[in-house]
Amino acid sequence: MYGTHHTTRAHHTHDAPPYDIGAEIDALRAALTAHGITLPSLGVDPLTLAAWTTRPPLVALGNCNAATARRLAEVLHAAAGG
Repeated sequence: MYGTHHTTRAHHTHDAPPYDIGAEIDALRAALTAHGITLPSLGVDPLTLAAWTTRPPLVALGNCNAATARRLAEVLHAAAGG
């Protein structure tokens, strides 16, 4: 897992704003935790991190069990007004 101690900045292009993937992952983890959801493998996708040139690396959402997938679907459905 990456925390705010791991900063990856998109400094490869002139118009790209700073991008802190660690902070984004921490924010997602906190939002999920607020709803009782834990994605154990949440982190930076190592392949896109290794090949990073002009685009920020992808966030790997990770694997979860069926109960976690159901809870995530419930939260997203409720947030959509359903």
